[in-house]
Amino acid sequence: MPDEYRTVAHAGVHETEVNRSRFLCALAPAATEQEAQEFVAAVRGEHADASHNCWAYVIGAGAAIQKASDDGEPGGTAGVPMLQMLLRRDMRYVVAVVTRYFGGVKLGAGGLIRAYGGAVGEALDALGTITRRRFRLATVTVDHQRAGKLHNELRSTGRQVRDVRYGEAVTIEIGLPDEDVTAFESWLADVTAGTARCELGGEAYGDAHDNA
Repeated sequence: MPDEYRTVAHAGVHETEVNRSRFLCALAPAATEQEAQEFVAAVRGEHADASHNCWAYVIGAGAAIQKASDDGEPGGTAGVPMLQMLLRRDMRYVVAVVTRYFGGVKLGAGGLIRAYGGAVGEALDALGTITRRRFRLATVTVDHQRAGKLHNELRSTGRQVRDVRYGEAVTIEIGLPDEDVTAFESWLADVTAGTARCELGGEAYGDAHDNA
């Protein structure tokens, strides 16, 4: 699995114009291929009167699923450059649909490639992306007396607190970069006077920072 990838936090639309043709790029996060296909269908339904609704999506942290469609534009001039732009930006779990309203001026193959790829790139810049970084899941168990202070210390030191559960003891689930595990275990022992227990689990991705 890659250490990190980028995606979009929410759906949005950005419009560009090239030689009187309007290009509306709709972006959305998609956890599965089905979600991506449903988004494509929704945009196509909304813009059924458009000249073309071309699309591309990338699913999987390792980009296992990559698909694109020119939707009637000359082969390789729309969906492929859209897909290439997503991959060039390290985008994952994302779907893009570029709706074109023809303005009367033909763009030629090179012009179409630049317009469709550019529409996706501009939309990513305008709507912003988030970076998701790979974390090691860790479960910290601590007594109620120390839980409040520990929770505050975790947040103040920038640790990713994913869940807190209260029972006979308090269980706090966090995400740690692999290289920080040893240092964290030492820090935890110091903060809780050796009373907390830390169990390492599997891996997941979490938000690292915004690129608005």
